[in-house]
Amino acid sequence: MGSNTPKTNRIDNLTADQSLIDGFTKNATRLANLTILGATQPTKDIVATLQPRIDSAKAVLTTRATWQVAVQADQAVRDRTKTFVSVVKQALLAAFAGELDTLAEFGLTARAKHVLTPEEKLAAAAKAKATREARHTMGSKQKAKIKGTVPTTAPAIAASPAPTPTPAPPATPPALPVAVVVPPTMQPVTPAAPPAPATPPATSVTPQTPTHLA
Repeated sequence: MGSNTPKTNRIDNLTADQSLIDGFTKNATRLANLTILGATQPTKDIVATLQPRIDSAKAVLTTRATWQVAVQADQAVRDRTKTFVSVVKQALLAAFAGELDTLAEFGLTARAKHVLTPEEKLAAAAKAKATREARHTMGSKQKAKIKGTVPTTAPAIAASPAPTPTPAPPATPPALPVAVVVPPTMQPVTPAAPPAPATPPATSVTPQTPTHLA
């Protein structure tokens, strides 16, 4: 679908111009003339004005593609020889150091030593000081004032060994009764018990029956 908005891209412009020519070609019988800027222009003249635009755009695109290929080839060569050329320049600067005219013949200039301005010196000093403070950097005198201290600690007390259990004494067997033998001469004399009194014999009494009851 076409658009009436002007194009800024070359390819889009080429496409738009070609679409105009195609439209005039297809509608040549219906639109033989067209008023342009107050003048009547035949369709074939309008097409003839548009065609050079298309041819020029195509040439640019072709040249651009060729140019891009050439640019890529050039970049590849430079990348491949970049280190070599840099070393050659360094060698020339070292070989002709101080010979400005000779270096100029090679298109080189001696490196000028950059001299710091007072403002740059102040900024560098402030930055260095801030860096030392951030990193806690100290000079030799400051380091000499710092002495290490050994913390006082109580002497280590050796752990006393666990007490060795004392073996229990062997159980004493119960004492057996000892029979004491008393010599006959030392045996106490036990007095004899008095004889028991004689018991009188029991007398049996026969009951008498009264005679008057006979």
